[in-house]
Amino acid sequence: MYTRLKKLFKIKGYRIFVICVFLVGVGISITMPYLALYFTEDLEMSSGAFGVFTAVSSLTGVVANSFIGKYSDRKLDRKLIIMIATVSSALGYTSYLVFDHFLALLIIVSFFSGLGAAAMPQIYAYAQQSANESNSDDKTFAMSTLRSLVSLGFLIGPLVGTIILGVVGYEGLFLGTSAIFLIIASLTFLFLPKKRAVQKKRAERGTTSLERRQLWFPLTAFILLFSVNAINGIVTPLFIVNELHGKHTDVGLVVSICAGLEIPIMFVLGALGRRISNHSLMVYACVIAFIYSVILSIATASWQLIAAQILQAAFVAIVMGNGLSYFTELFPNSPGMSTAIYYNGSIIGRLVGSLGGGMVAQFVGLRDVYWVCMAIAVISFFILRSKKPNKAIQIITDN
Repeated sequence: MYTRLKKLFKIKGYRIFVICVFLVGVGISITMPYLALYFTEDLEMSSGAFGVFTAVSSLTGVVANSFIGKYSDRKLDRKLIIMIATVSSALGYTSYLVFDHFLALLIIVSFFSGLGAAAMPQIYAYAQQSANESNSDDKTFAMSTLRSLVSLGFLIGPLVGTIILGVVGYEGLFLGTSAIFLIIASLTFLFLPKKRAVQKKRAERGTTSLERRQLWFPLTAFILLFSVNAINGIVTPLFIVNELHGKHTDVGLVVSICAGLEIPIMFVLGALGRRISNHSLMVYACVIAFIYSVILSIATASWQLIAAQILQAAFVAIVMGNGLSYFTELFPNSPGMSTAIYYNGSIIGRLVGSLGGGMVAQFVGLRDVYWVCMAIAVISFFILRSKKPNKAIQIITDN
């Protein structure tokens, strides 16, 4: 294992990727838990207005990420794209301190956060391209290792955010987050060389309908699995407190144990990339999600959910970690497009899960939400089992 880790750092720029990916995870998670409180308490906006703000800014990120991902695989410089995206993220967080009107925040933050959404996908795309150029035979392990650092950042970020918020308030929180993204931009400027996409010889034909289906079927399954994860994130704390009559400390234990287990599981699954295909792992994720939902649907005490977090952690590790490698294998010559598809799928999945899970919980009941999760897991299973990709998809782009 040590030898394999050591080989990863032979990929050009990998040390910088490690630092930048970790900092992105920390930067996002420092502020994320407190945005809803900032909108509803300091700006005195309704929770509905915050929901609209979140949905619009997320969809703006999908649109911008799709456009940037497509053109980044042509002759654009990924280094410049990463710098622009991280500076845009910094400006987006700073905007919270400048504007306090809902419409102004909606337009300005959505614009900057939309551009900033390309930061993480383009860092991954740069890393994937560097791994290809370095002839690395352990690309899945390299990408899973980077993805595990995001989870590590999400473990540390909320604690750091709590400390900053308690000492200097929201002003320090937003400025601190902006500073992190400016540090990433500076590291990119100082230590990463320009990286333009390598232009392949233009194929004689475009992509066929079969090749397009090879994208849409797994993408649909991936969106569904991410929606299950979002539903769990929203409903499970309410389920523990309101249905199982657990304590808030039980909620904290569930979240912490799951997050703590994700990192080593993600790391191990990445190391097994040579033995188990990413497609097989995605199919296993459907089975794990189904079993986990069954357990929650019949649970009678909080300790049962706490014990089941090994399943949830394995599910999250596969979908978040190996899901990225899954799409980079589908698009080996288009790293910008593959990472954009991965992130767009995760954003759409979170939106669908958040909205759908909340509605089902309100009108049907918290426990019945897990029956919906079971159904989604089964649908995803059959999609992936019936539409296994048999070759990589070659994206044709104009010069």
